[in-house]
Amino acid sequence: MKINRFVVVWLSIFVSSVLNSYAGEPKPFLSQLHATKESPLYTTYAAAMKRSQFVLDEGYHFVFYDSTKPLEFTNRNSGDFGTAFKVGSNFICSLNQFYKEPVITTSYGDIVKYYYYPTEELRVDATFFVYSSRIAIQDLTIKNIGKSKQEVNVIPFFMNDKKTFREIRFDEENHLAGFVHDELPDEWTRDHKIPSVDMARDFLAQSAKPTQLLKFQKTSWETSIAHQDSARIIAFANEVEILPGHSYHIRIVKGAQSVNEKAHKFKKSIKAVFNLSLDKFVKNDEKLYRKIPRLHFSNPDEEMLYWSGFTLLRQVMLPPEGKCHYNYYVFSREPQWGWGHGGQVFHESLSMLAYVFMDPVSAMNSQRVYMERQHADGYINYRTGPYLGETIPYNNQLTTSAPWFNWENWEIYKVTKDREFLREAYDSGEMFFNYWLTNRDSLHDGLCEWGGHAVLESVRDGDVAVWDQVGWPSNFEGPDLNSMLVEEAKTLESMANVLGKTREAEQWKAEAQERAELINKYMWDVKTSFYYNVDMKSKTFTFKKKGDLKRQEIIGFLPLWAGVATRQQADSLVKILTDTSKFWRKFGVPSLSADDSYYNPTGYWNGPVWVEWNFLIEQGLLKYGYKDLAKELVRKVAAGMIAQLKKDHQLWEFYNPDRKWAGYHTAYIWAGLISRMLMDLKK
Repeated sequence: MKINRFVVVWLSIFVSSVLNSYAGEPKPFLSQLHATKESPLYTTYAAAMKRSQFVLDEGYHFVFYDSTKPLEFTNRNSGDFGTAFKVGSNFICSLNQFYKEPVITTSYGDIVKYYYYPTEELRVDATFFVYSSRIAIQDLTIKNIGKSKQEVNVIPFFMNDKKTFREIRFDEENHLAGFVHDELPDEWTRDHKIPSVDMARDFLAQSAKPTQLLKFQKTSWETSIAHQDSARIIAFANEVEILPGHSYHIRIVKGAQSVNEKAHKFKKSIKAVFNLSLDKFVKNDEKLYRKIPRLHFSNPDEEMLYWSGFTLLRQVMLPPEGKCHYNYYVFSREPQWGWGHGGQVFHESLSMLAYVFMDPVSAMNSQRVYMERQHADGYINYRTGPYLGETIPYNNQLTTSAPWFNWENWEIYKVTKDREFLREAYDSGEMFFNYWLTNRDSLHDGLCEWGGHAVLESVRDGDVAVWDQVGWPSNFEGPDLNSMLVEEAKTLESMANVLGKTREAEQWKAEAQERAELINKYMWDVKTSFYYNVDMKSKTFTFKKKGDLKRQEIIGFLPLWAGVATRQQADSLVKILTDTSKFWRKFGVPSLSADDSYYNPTGYWNGPVWVEWNFLIEQGLLKYGYKDLAKELVRKVAAGMIAQLKKDHQLWEFYNPDRKWAGYHTAYIWAGLISRMLMDLKK
């Protein structure tokens, strides 16, 4: 077939212009790093979205900062992938044995480049790349920078100090060791019938024929060789000589599949990646990251935190699968745990308000996951994933999630300007709002209460001071839920105006105003200048004992975010917010006032700093013109996150407001909202 010459010329000009458009731009921040263990860089890696899948999805955390441990990439379920060296009689494995510890030069969600010196004469330039959910690559170039020949034993390994590898076999022709380990799902996964793998077959392969296959029963490297078919360490010995100025290159691949899948096909997949150019994957990441607003930072630690947040947000996205016909997210890729790997929930979807600046289409599609599974009566699942539509029936009601749905969609639209998405979102959001009015206002008094399994539905799904010491949330009408519904109605008004639905916009405006008036009438306490839950029947702050609902929780600030508070009320709230004995703590705003007897800075919903709730407070401060306080708040939260990143290079579920501590789950999606918090201060 002949190709029109004009088309060829046009294409060459187009391609050249695209390449030149990037040529003049500086490399993205994450491609020009000099990050040491003291740098606040997030170092967990998982496969890019298009090469990922739900079951047996292996990500890795890079341990390059703990001097007592090997330089390795750890996976909590399967084991640790690393490289050790032996030079003469010196065995070099732990970081404290290295001549110079690693420096990271490039880091994205799926790939990291770094260098280090195991000895004074040897420099290693390395790339670690998670090619897919089931294949990871270590690529090493070891250069002799000394003046004499170096005899080196390069020892790639895979190890697990909690599980035994079994059925060990060596395929000499393919330079590959195969072995099996248990991959038992946790109780939540089993109870929810989520697809999982009970037993995995692992492969450790390398580009060069190894000198020897090594097996150790214990993870000390000093014990006797393991039994023929079981071990805790599988390793290859590669005895090489490197002349001065010369290099030795080796690529090592770790693969995993279910034992029920055919091994020979997977071996071919492993073999194929030995010839991959890894630089093209870095360029793909650079292209994606160029979409993110590049801000000016006076604090280099905050700049690294900003980019790390986007890395986490992208990393937890998975492609369409199962019942999800659009991309969706999980809470964490590595480590994985049951409820954190089931699917999306509205309060985690607040993270899309940052992620949309990185990939607008993907952010919209994540919200479409809810729309495509919405029930005919407007109900949306508590948790929505590829193999889960979690409804949690309780007291003859289905449990949904906190109504941030319309606000999320509107904030996403403000970035994408996609009117088709807006039309879809408006139709779905109207149904969802009406579901709340129909099913969560049992007294028909214009105020709603949490329903279904109300503790879960309320977001604060633990021993909250009021839930634990006063009563079940369905007994109360609160400033949190009703502020959310005010913002939902305001958002629907904005959507309706853009879509030309003027009459509906007026109705939504009236709905928001009426609910805001009721919040201020019943939930604002003049004596203490704060918003509290009220008993749904008496509309007072008393349920069992006089005033027992007057607990100063973080939900009392949501009327700032929703624009419910008057100027006078806002000023009074800010005084309480900035009281250092209450909420204005060293590393952010805790979920409960520090002077409450129930306060516990590591106690889940009774003290820790939750990034997403501090984001809402930041939004409220900006709405009422407190920009300097918003800046101070963000810097407090960022400081706590930076301190933890310097310690373990992880982003956590929540943080201690008073000292450097974080818990309980790492690589947690909504920590990425810090990127949006930092961005909003630059507007």
